[in-house]
Amino acid sequence: MAEGRKTAVRRSGTGIAARLRDYRKDSYFDYSLLFIVLFLLMFGLVMIYSASAYDAAVTMDNERYFLEHQGQAAVLGIGAMFVVSWIPYHFWKRFAVIGYIVAFILVALVLSPLGVEANGARRWLNLGISVQPAEIAKLAMILFLAQLICKMGRKVKTNKGFLVILGAAGLMSFAVWQFTDNLSSAIIIAGIAVLMLFVASPDYKRFVLMALAVAAVAALAVFLITRASSTEGMGFRGERILAWLDPEAYASGKGFQTLQALYAIGSGGIFGKGLGQSMQKLGYLPEQQNDMIFSIICEELGLFGAFAVIMVFVLLIWRFMVIANNAPDLFGALLVVGVMGHIAIQVILNIAVVTNTIPNTGISLPFISYGGTSVLFLMIEMGLVMSVARGIKLKDV
Repeated sequence: MAEGRKTAVRRSGTGIAARLRDYRKDSYFDYSLLFIVLFLLMFGLVMIYSASAYDAAVTMDNERYFLEHQGQAAVLGIGAMFVVSWIPYHFWKRFAVIGYIVAFILVALVLSPLGVEANGARRWLNLGISVQPAEIAKLAMILFLAQLICKMGRKVKTNKGFLVILGAAGLMSFAVWQFTDNLSSAIIIAGIAVLMLFVASPDYKRFVLMALAVAAVAALAVFLITRASSTEGMGFRGERILAWLDPEAYASGKGFQTLQALYAIGSGGIFGKGLGQSMQKLGYLPEQQNDMIFSIICEELGLFGAFAVIMVFVLLIWRFMVIANNAPDLFGALLVVGVMGHIAIQVILNIAVVTNTIPNTGISLPFISYGGTSVLFLMIEMGLVMSVARGIKLKDV
């Protein structure tokens, strides 16, 4: 009898091991997504060095200053991405509410003595290292909304459920806007929520009405600002709108950065001046390694290089859509949609700002612009997407 039990145990153990082997063999890993992300990251490091070497040599006495700091964040981000990708994505469900609360507190702490001001904006925290809470809030919002939508189920399609989701996102967006004075990040967070809500409850009528309302408010704001007799009391955002409409009239003020970016884009031509040959980065274009790095890409690599970068982002969005469509459950699909919304909205806004399609607002180009917190949390988001992709089971046809 004892021998029979031992045999049964051995068979059982063999069965478990076999199932684990089958799971690993049948699990999906998106190598295309990995290649695209690493390419963008490496390309970003090259462009950061090209764009910042002169400024870093003059101000920091080290031409590799920005490259070294971004490289450290990139290495940490790659490690975090692989760690997160191996953790089943459902594990993070239990931390969704806590993450939302912690992110909200960190955003509020910007107003405390821990807050750090740079370039006239108070958007960072000194926690031993410099951290931008708005980037944490984006990731926390994706996790929280994915968990909340799944928990609400069919109630999301009701008016009450719809407003609850928008309210949760609106509270975080309002906090980011008011506490850190970062309107662009607040818009991104709101955009992420709208996209995730659209996937969960594709009621076209609601979203069309929302879009029309936002467009009407924006148009009214622009009309009132242009009709004002003076710029007194309208704040720097009002001046940015005027500079957007006529940058040459504000060439010495709010229109300066926009004009320099347009000069860089225009001078690059079709194929550019060559990597490292930009003139605008030599003290003319502010934030050339950060918000305005796309204009340096256009100047050095031309419209051909700029189009190639845009196409790489399009491929990235396509991989997100493939993974979301094949995700094992709604929670996984919503996580991927949230990350897709984050990157797509941020890319569109950054390029629109650089080309003066919309008023100037501080927003970075994902994976490419300088910013340690941004690249670290973007890579964590990529890890989440890869974790969802690992849950996809391959089937023999």
